[in-house]
Amino acid sequence: MTRSTRSKVVRGLFAGLALAVLIPAASSSAAPIPGPGATPDAAVQPGAVPPAPPAVTTATPGPGGPAGPKAAKPYMGWSSYSMQVYAGNGSTWINAKQIKAQSDAMKQKLQPYGYNYINIDAAWNEGIDGYGRPTPSAKNFPDGFQSVIDHIHRNGQKVGIYAIPGIGQQVIDANLPVYGAPECKTGDLPVRPLVKADYWGIGYKIDFSKPCAQKYIDSIADLFGSWGIDFLKFDSVTPGSGVSNLTLDARDDVKAWSTALAKHKIWLELSWALDINYADYWKQYANGWRIDWDVECYCEGTALTAWPNINRLFPKLADWWRHAGPGGWNDLDSLNVGNGQMDGLTKDERRTAATLWAVSAAPMYIGNDMTRLDQYGIDLLTNREVIAVNQAGRPAQPVPTKTNRQVWYALNADNTYTVALFNLGQTDANMTATFADLGLEGSATVRDLWAKKELGKFTGSFTANDVPIHGARLFKVTPQAGAKIRVNDDDLRTSYSGEWKRNANFEVPAVSEPLNVTVSDSAQAVAANAGTRTIEVNNDSSQIVYTGSWSRSSGRGLGDYQDDVQYTEANGDSFSYTFVGNGVDFVTETHNSQGEVDIYIDGQLKQTVNTYQAEGRGAQQVVYSISDLPNGTHTIRGVKKSGQFMLVDKLNVRQESLLNPDAANFNKSQPADVSTVIGRDPGELLAVSKAGQDLVKGTDYTVNGSTVTIKAAYLAKQPVGATPLDFRFRGDHHDDIHAATANGASTSTTFKGTTVEWSTALAPDQGEADVYLDGKLVRRVSLHNPTRVTNRVAFTATNLTNTQHTVKIVKVSGDALRHDTIRYTTK
Repeated sequence: MTRSTRSKVVRGLFAGLALAVLIPAASSSAAPIPGPGATPDAAVQPGAVPPAPPAVTTATPGPGGPAGPKAAKPYMGWSSYSMQVYAGNGSTWINAKQIKAQSDAMKQKLQPYGYNYINIDAAWNEGIDGYGRPTPSAKNFPDGFQSVIDHIHRNGQKVGIYAIPGIGQQVIDANLPVYGAPECKTGDLPVRPLVKADYWGIGYKIDFSKPCAQKYIDSIADLFGSWGIDFLKFDSVTPGSGVSNLTLDARDDVKAWSTALAKHKIWLELSWALDINYADYWKQYANGWRIDWDVECYCEGTALTAWPNINRLFPKLADWWRHAGPGGWNDLDSLNVGNGQMDGLTKDERRTAATLWAVSAAPMYIGNDMTRLDQYGIDLLTNREVIAVNQAGRPAQPVPTKTNRQVWYALNADNTYTVALFNLGQTDANMTATFADLGLEGSATVRDLWAKKELGKFTGSFTANDVPIHGARLFKVTPQAGAKIRVNDDDLRTSYSGEWKRNANFEVPAVSEPLNVTVSDSAQAVAANAGTRTIEVNNDSSQIVYTGSWSRSSGRGLGDYQDDVQYTEANGDSFSYTFVGNGVDFVTETHNSQGEVDIYIDGQLKQTVNTYQAEGRGAQQVVYSISDLPNGTHTIRGVKKSGQFMLVDKLNVRQESLLNPDAANFNKSQPADVSTVIGRDPGELLAVSKAGQDLVKGTDYTVNGSTVTIKAAYLAKQPVGATPLDFRFRGDHHDDIHAATANGASTSTTFKGTTVEWSTALAPDQGEADVYLDGKLVRRVSLHNPTRVTNRVAFTATNLTNTQHTVKIVKVSGDALRHDTIRYTTK
């Protein structure tokens, strides 16, 4: 069940009391606990005015959110929410006795390994003081919340609590003075007329154009600071939290809370399913952000989570990984792997989850009852080598996610690689990591981090045998002397100064296109080149990634393309497909058993399509189509929103044709060479092949300028019928690029090695760039070229000392500067 239904009910039971200042407190029954300076009855006696406190000051958060240096690494700890859901009595489960027991269990079992946050989720409070600020629950904390905070601090741990955007109706109606700003009244703070502020419709939007609004948030943050709070989970943040537009927009709340918390260095964590289109905003004001829906399965008393809730994170991380780094981290929610009788995962799935959290540099906070961890769970959570991967803060990236057997890797600051193999398929499998895919040329030693075992020295690749279904392997790869390491433009090691954009139509992806030759014994007419070609991708393509519980149905006889479909019944399940082109169609069946599907292009919600058909059945229906994309690399993702079933039949991908003509006829009775003109620079053509076998250049084909000629002698050997010849063109490394248009913009990469090489694109719109090595200008290079070409060496330096070096590239002239890769040699 999705959060939009079940979670709303669960939260209604104990999140309705979450933050009385921001959430209506009508459900509160216990007497409020007054905050500093408040009179006990001020919140309930109309007109009561507490004494004015001294004025307070604020601090401005720097990039990376309010926690400052504390957020240099992802945090480790525990959150109460999973157990609140599991226990079924979430509003009372987080009582003083329980929280102290969890703190003591952490100290004994996990704290020696770095776990030190105790985060108390919704329902920690139940009223307001005389300034409209939240007061802790007297029922859950009869000896006072401060005694719990002090217990946690005495254990050497940090304390977190929970809030949501907006202001509650009770606080508005009470019209209370703001602590530290008696001229401000809470009744004046909301936007008028009242506007919903959160996903659940619990609170109302604050008007932050009024100076008193920030003072009010400051007063709450100061109260939290006086208690010794170290962490704030800020839930129902939009855009995100089930809202993918600006009908609900909590960005002003996020900025205000970040500003208020900065003075106290309180960590700000945003939740949930944040919109990636605003990633730069979240990175500016927060220390972490949930990238997906709840990990909990809402299986009260049965399980904490389920495999589909882990599996669906992979395509999300493929988009989000590059946004994490020191100061702000991608949050995957609670890591529930501590007790096999509660987790809802197999042992292999538990290790896969722990591996994913580790390599993603995600905050490693668990949701288990820490008093009931089993030995396998403790072993997973306390493997120091795996924890070191997480705390290195180097988010892994995929190579790529076009398959359910995925290789993820990260280049570390010490020149080693972290490599994870994830088998998301339906059978055990041997899985290979190819060094070239990591950016590594040469040999390396490999260590298995879960087994704590050296595996030996390998050249070019290494293979892990029998990776189980839903299983993972985790390795440290150490390049040997003389190995070359390539650093891509989006690596954390590369920094940018000035305004830079990733891709934004400055990139050229690698692509292949067939020349369809019809071999016959007689002359035949060939259709003219249309300039655009359409590729039909069936639902069973290995490059479509299905997340969740999908099945395949074939032989239905209902008019499906290739007579088969993939289907799922669970809302939130999704498919994704990465393609090169300028358009795509989603083709499926329409029927009364189906409902709505959210369609995303490149991470942005484009449309919610309805596949419901009241009468009859529609086969091979184009329910979504887009044709105006920039020609390049794109990803389409469909997410089931409603209905009994969601089906995928096929995808139609449109590409600009690079061959003119893209079809030809060869007549064996009158043999003649076949020629085509390519639409890219001739140097970009990597090979011509048939069925994976490369033709021999100079013998089977020739290249003369932009004309490629397939020799008659080669074609005469082919059987009568279709002979598709695949033309492969190279692209920018990883099909991406960073580009700047303003002179003076620069990029820097630090490395340790004895040679360095800068490779990038050459193009008509580029000019000159200055190259600095260790702060000294060493060369001005020209990047201008009559045609757009990729992966050209623009600068090389050799005979460097084997120490740390920094290469810096500065735009001097031209309309654009593109940066692709830095490659250096280890010693």
